[in-house]
Amino acid sequence: MAVRTPICDLFGIEHPVLLAPMAGVSGGRLAAAVSKAGGLGLIGGGYGDADWLMREFDAAGDARIGVGFITWSLARQPELLDLALDRNPAALMLSFGDFRPFLPRIRNAQTKFIVQVQTLEQAHDAVDAGVDAIAAQGTEAGGHGGARATLPFVPAVVDIAEGTPIIAAGGIADGRGLAAALALGAAGALCGTTFFASDESLANDNAKQAAVSGSGGDTERSSVFDIARGLDWPSDWNLRTIRNSFTRRWSADMDGLSENLVAEQARFEAASAAGDMDTAAVIVGEAADLIRHRGPAQVTLQKMMSQAEDRLRCLTRLVEPI
Repeated sequence: MAVRTPICDLFGIEHPVLLAPMAGVSGGRLAAAVSKAGGLGLIGGGYGDADWLMREFDAAGDARIGVGFITWSLARQPELLDLALDRNPAALMLSFGDFRPFLPRIRNAQTKFIVQVQTLEQAHDAVDAGVDAIAAQGTEAGGHGGARATLPFVPAVVDIAEGTPIIAAGGIADGRGLAAALALGAAGALCGTTFFASDESLANDNAKQAAVSGSGGDTERSSVFDIARGLDWPSDWNLRTIRNSFTRRWSADMDGLSENLVAEQARFEAASAAGDMDTAAVIVGEAADLIRHRGPAQVTLQKMMSQAEDRLRCLTRLVEPI
């Protein structure tokens, strides 16, 4: 049994799984590994470093990959879009902000365009614009996100999609989650946490170990690390990370963090450089319980697909013939 959905045809891939473009984690090697395993890897364009972006495209070699950007950050450095499109990515994804100013250039490049949404209003905008696919992100996701849970949000987006393929995101880290997403009407899944600790990931080794050892119950949404990094994220979105001493100290005292910002930024930066994950950020989602081993991304994707196929077979056996 092979799992084939509309996004397999849309992106020319074997498996309906996309690597989330995690900033600072989804580099060229990880994107290439996911693509070569049959999915679609997306480099995380993050906050706009042109040299880094070109290096990671080079690191992907001849693999067919895509790229994702934080929309509000890209608006400040629109030249990055041209740099990315010059590499002929298999797909380009925008998240968190108004994608419409960039739509003409993406269409002119004939690149498949994915928009990630966290509300039905955003989903309506994406459908009206005629994007190629929509990633419906639930709040369970690691990194930045909104307030809607994946389970009710994905089918609500499917209901208004008018045939646009929906990619479920948030809390999907194994084949059971993929099978559930397909049952909700999605055409595939966008996965970050499950690939965070992969051999090819750019995450710090200590961060990878913290993710493997952590639990979804250890995570929380907060703006603490955005403030510590000096990132002026809009208030609609905050960041899911594993709770640590830094979040315990400051999550309930944002004003205090701002008042002590110079010293706390220096402490945070030193911890990040040293791999001290009790102070630095481990940016994973509620699916952390489902990643218990480190290894190649290819193995992770193969296990996911094997488990999804098994779950889907079991589901069909639950339906009695008429």
